[in-house]
Amino acid sequence: MKLFISADIEGTTGITLWDETENGHSRYPYFQQQMTKEVAAACEGALEAGCDEILVKDAHDSACNLIPALLPEEIRIFRGWASDMMSMMAGIDASFGGVFFTGYHSGAGMDTNPLSHTMNTRNNYVKINGLIAPELMINSLTAAYFGVPVRLVTGDKGLCEWMKAVNPNIETVAVSEGRGRGSVSIHPNKALRLIKEAAVRAMKKPAEECMFPLPEHFRVEISFKEHFRAKNACAYPGVKPDGAAGIVYEADDWMDVLRMFDFVL
Repeated sequence: MKLFISADIEGTTGITLWDETENGHSRYPYFQQQMTKEVAAACEGALEAGCDEILVKDAHDSACNLIPALLPEEIRIFRGWASDMMSMMAGIDASFGGVFFTGYHSGAGMDTNPLSHTMNTRNNYVKINGLIAPELMINSLTAAYFGVPVRLVTGDKGLCEWMKAVNPNIETVAVSEGRGRGSVSIHPNKALRLIKEAAVRAMKKPAEECMFPLPEHFRVEISFKEHFRAKNACAYPGVKPDGAAGIVYEADDWMDVLRMFDFVL
């Protein structure tokens, strides 16, 4: 089975501050290493369960965060951005038998991670069909578009609970819990053990049990922090204003939504 892993950092064990996620800050190297170790643990579990091919998409900031030498030799790693609308899912297609999301975080409008945001820090929230949409939802819908099941999510407790509410069959590992501007995390080594164990379980589940629901129609609402961003967004075909700082966009094809995000979000 081929496995696709999309790796973010704000849901990595222990992360609480923005500078812990940004290359060039003194705290970053430790969390860069922990991010990599968590991806490695997920890969090790998948390989132990019989996975024979893994593509890892580094999906944070520069997309050049993971330390390749700390990952299993069996993987391939996609570093940098593909400059296409697939974004954090660049490289996925229908040939994959599952997706893991590691180091993922709560979305803008959720109070369960001190670094909650969706794609950037310029919006108050993104909603899809009335639901607050974290990056996990956007990327899970992309997986569903290609018929690929979501097998594992690791990150903050709020995000894991969000996913369980959508599909309780998907394995999750909550490594931290947001508390206002702070967070409470489990021990980083325990996180690695739990992630590997969950990865083994995840790979053994029937694909149909782990599918993320793909609606037939999408109504997207974005509330921007600055009103001029909404005005600029309305130049995109089909985007309509929703108050001074909001927009609405509707489509039947998920690829149309991703294309709009690429230009607007």
